[in-house]
Amino acid sequence: MKIALITDAWRPQINGVVTTLVELVDQLNVQGHMVEVFHPGLFQTRPCPGYAGIDLAVRPFAQLQKQLQAFQPQAIHIATEGPLGWAARKYCLRHELPFTTAFHTRFPEILKAALRVPLSLGYALFRYFHRPSAGVMVPTQGVMRLLDGKGFKNLRSWTHGVDMRLFKYAEQVQRHPSLADLPRPIALYVGRVSYEKNIESFLAMPWHGSKVVCGVGPLEAQLKARFHDVLWLGVLPRDELAEVYASADVFTFPSRNETFGLVMLEAMACGTPVAAYPVDGPLEVLRPDEAYPHARKGGVLDDDLAQASLKALHIPRAQARSQALTFSWDEATRLFEHHLAPIPSEKLVSTVTSGQQHFLKNTVSDGVFEKHLKSTHRFKDYLQVREKMLSDLFTDVRRQWADEVGHLVSINHFKGEDPALRVLCKTAATELVIDIQFPSGGTDYKVICCGQNFIFENPQRLSHYLQEQLHQVYPSAYLTT
Repeated sequence: MKIALITDAWRPQINGVVTTLVELVDQLNVQGHMVEVFHPGLFQTRPCPGYAGIDLAVRPFAQLQKQLQAFQPQAIHIATEGPLGWAARKYCLRHELPFTTAFHTRFPEILKAALRVPLSLGYALFRYFHRPSAGVMVPTQGVMRLLDGKGFKNLRSWTHGVDMRLFKYAEQVQRHPSLADLPRPIALYVGRVSYEKNIESFLAMPWHGSKVVCGVGPLEAQLKARFHDVLWLGVLPRDELAEVYASADVFTFPSRNETFGLVMLEAMACGTPVAAYPVDGPLEVLRPDEAYPHARKGGVLDDDLAQASLKALHIPRAQARSQALTFSWDEATRLFEHHLAPIPSEKLVSTVTSGQQHFLKNTVSDGVFEKHLKSTHRFKDYLQVREKMLSDLFTDVRRQWADEVGHLVSINHFKGEDPALRVLCKTAATELVIDIQFPSGGTDYKVICCGQNFIFENPQRLSHYLQEQLHQVYPSAYLTT
């Protein structure tokens, strides 16, 4: 299925919504869908008032309409309620197309905290935004009850997941260099330093060890000037963030207005127990312990945040990891697919092509991808790999495996700092993802597969490696490239 995902939150922003959507797109690609992300980076932008580092699209409707008509999606999902979300909503209503939406963030509470907009007015606006949606995807039962009570319709339960390969379990508390000399125990906060996160409750709580903050936001300078005994790490790469999670004794989550709280799952996946208030988000992530109904798995909930943090120090790390494992991206992706509203075939322009595609083309973003490669003088190398090397390999596999080949394609991929040509291979028994990057200023090829990085100095060695990987999936295939 060709899916258009419209979002005002995307890279280089760093927050739970972006993390969720990036992972969702990855999973949908692996499932065989073609996903085009329409994000602010494709439009003229201006900074969001009061939120440094967040850019919003300026008057995007005309350009978005052209891009959606060029892509011809079979389903449209509007992830956010910003300028792009409103423009996509207008497009769908004008052309009588069904669409789904999501309630990722409790913006009415943010508007009240930042601009003193009454909650009733904020929820009235968002209720109007979501009213025509065929399905409003909501991450927790608590938020679903809240929205239902405020008159929202067509609510759909949609859980989230966590990347267990990135956020590896550490049986013992680790020793990250940035935290090595800090007095223990270490209480960690990860997230936006902004109005809605209630971070001051964490910074001001009594604590006999050290406090660490990872994140940036509009309140950062103000809070740094007041709380000198806190270690401020700013924004960290995801792999280093995982190491910091594993080096903390407790993850303290002070937000009272969270729709979910993905950072809690990331911390628990590393084995770090969570302390939080007993509110929506934490109530969903830290589910009741069947053996002890008043206890929570993986952490502690208490109206006294300091007491919750102290008690959480006694939660076994294995229990925290076990609780994180109950949140599966496979299930989250299945629910998302189930909730989508397919566009009727009579509304679509025919895009059927003969033969089996080996490359999935995203009409909008591929131009940006190719422009980058031309600027780094790697475009010819990219085309050689895509149109010759991979095409020949895929043809050989399909010729010999016929209907058993499963899902074998390549697609331009934008997740990391360097764009990659992604190979997606999924059969009944195996799932394989290979990212091929074309580093600027060189002639070599960087490959990321199964959590490992490889450098190949010439296309022959790259081809040999790709043959080896495909042989593991299709053992009897004779590959001639």
